[in-house]
Amino acid sequence: MSLLPSSFFLLPSSYNMKTDWTGYNDDKDKLRTEIWSSLKQQAASIGDPFGHIPHFVGADLAAERLASLPIWQQAKTIKCNPDSAQNPVRMQALQDGKRLYMAVPRLTDDRCFVELTAEDLQRQNVSIAESAIARKALDCGKLVSFAEMEPIDLVIVGCVAAAPNGGRTGKGAGFADLELAMLKEFGLVQIDTPIVTTVHPLQIVEDVRLPMQAHDWALNWIVTAQEVIETNTSYPRPMGLNWDSIRPEQLEKIPILRKFNEPRRREGREE
Repeated sequence: MSLLPSSFFLLPSSYNMKTDWTGYNDDKDKLRTEIWSSLKQQAASIGDPFGHIPHFVGADLAAERLASLPIWQQAKTIKCNPDSAQNPVRMQALQDGKRLYMAVPRLTDDRCFVELTAEDLQRQNVSIAESAIARKALDCGKLVSFAEMEPIDLVIVGCVAAAPNGGRTGKGAGFADLELAMLKEFGLVQIDTPIVTTVHPLQIVEDVRLPMQAHDWALNWIVTAQEVIETNTSYPRPMGLNWDSIRPEQLEKIPILRKFNEPRRREGREE
């Protein structure tokens, strides 16, 4: 297990990585840039990691290791992020006959999840390997609303960095936390639904570097190509949407959030 202390990197000021979501938490912005830099410098990423949930060397082996766990084998319905790093996880889920939900990138549709099953793909004569690629999944999968979804047994989230105590961060946009909060609102994710990530060892950092806020969803498991970490996290799980933490641009750009907010707006609770 790689635990990268804050003193590991000495980055020049020109290495500050700007994305659509920087500027909300300086410490996490710095951490993400450090992780992306480390992955690139050590040739541990597939493609350019900067600004992304990084696709990493060994992602296929991490997916195989995840599939060996009881939490995977017992799960019939899985929710997974659309990033390339988890492409092997999505493919494994479909190969294992599980119902797969993938979030629409950036939650740009009212029906913000795509449902995929091996049976539906077979009827369309689409290969599992092809459908596991996010852009193809949008073409061959079925867009579903929350009301049309089955309860989820296992959640896989993409991370830029993860900590052994369950702390995590993505790119900084907050999509994973919003998705989980909305799923919780509909009773599709429960207080004990396992949350897992697959990462490269270089993405695992000291606990102190990833403090969690009230709206953040912590990890229960971290899986790499080499090992499995059960976090036994003590972070409390959010009970649903935390409107105090939702940013104005999220409300503006995510249609389903505006629908969630409509009753509050009518009641005059929107600030």
